[in-house]
Amino acid sequence: MNPLEKRIDYKFRNPLLLAEALTHPSVRHEAQRQGFDNQRLEFLGDAILQLVITEHLYGHFHTEPEGQLTKLRSRLVSRDTLKKHALALDLGSYLMMGRGEEASGGRARASTLADAFEALIGAIYLDSDLKTARKFILAQARPDLDQLEEEPTDINPKGHLQELLQSISPRSPVYKLISQSGPEHAKTFVVEVIWEELNLGQGKGSSKKQAETAAAEVAMENKLWEKRDRLDRSEASQKKNPRGAMRSRPAAND
Repeated sequence: MNPLEKRIDYKFRNPLLLAEALTHPSVRHEAQRQGFDNQRLEFLGDAILQLVITEHLYGHFHTEPEGQLTKLRSRLVSRDTLKKHALALDLGSYLMMGRGEEASGGRARASTLADAFEALIGAIYLDSDLKTARKFILAQARPDLDQLEEEPTDINPKGHLQELLQSISPRSPVYKLISQSGPEHAKTFVVEVIWEELNLGQGKGSSKKQAETAAAEVAMENKLWEKRDRLDRSEASQKKNPRGAMRSRPAAND
């Protein structure tokens, strides 16, 4: 077993799956040639992670409604949480990546570590079965699951959102009052939370504070910053590797 296999207590039957999970897209981009990277495995691992965590929460929190279960799942599968799991495994040190990506701090980047952790889940699943992947996921998530048992309600969603976003960028989210309506004794406030010019969500409440809290909860459910990051990485990949786009361009007439 190699050092990482010892850390995760799993021996791969097909070592190529582990290699694929640990290969950052920058390797292929810098080489300017076809080859595997961990993006497809990350896609698969994300789905398996969502399933396993959803199944666990459904079976252990019998009285919680759908909305609360969604919030609990968001805490367990957030990029910040996955980065923490990756750091615990020292996953960054095992990644294969391009020189430019490594020089820019890629081994410690939250998105890189989170993607690698999900790719590792996908690799374990393909190399074995869902039961084995579930065992790995729940083992890594055990401290967080135990904490949920003690504190199932997110008592500070604004603080949690700020901590999560500041793990990506030093900028803090800003809460903007959109409207207020109703009589003085029964006003309704609508607030939106904005981060780096991205509208993360809106919330309503009988006070500004309640509306801000609701907006933070919606933001953590939507996780729009992750979708933007995926889009940015896709655009960057296309810029680095324009040859694929050039192949489909029709030849000029003589």
